[in-house]
Amino acid sequence: MIAMNFVICLPKTLGKFDSIWVVVDGLSKSAHFIPVRIDYNAEQLAKVYVKEMVKLHGVPLCIISDRGTQFTSKFWRKLHDELVHNSLLVQASINRQTGSQRGLFKY
Repeated sequence: MIAMNFVICLPKTLGKFDSIWVVVDGLSKSAHFIPVRIDYNAEQLAKVYVKEMVKLHGVPLCIISDRGTQFTSKFWRKLHDELVHNSLLVQASINRQTGSQRGLFKY
């Protein structure tokens, strides 16, 4: 389970970030503070989440957010899309490295 919230309307950094995305992992009780921009959409946030959080804590089972159900639903969909995309890239890379001629999916 993760809880996420945003600290917005901060002065812009050199990287043009004006907000901080606060993500708290419920299991480890660790908090992560990720610089973002106020205009990031669910797809951009999902990419940032995969890059910054999945490698540390894995895929969340539950998301708690005060941004509303519409945002959370979009974020879940985009997170899933990003994870599937990354999984296919990894599998294709493994197939190239091993010289495998098999398809990406095994049945």
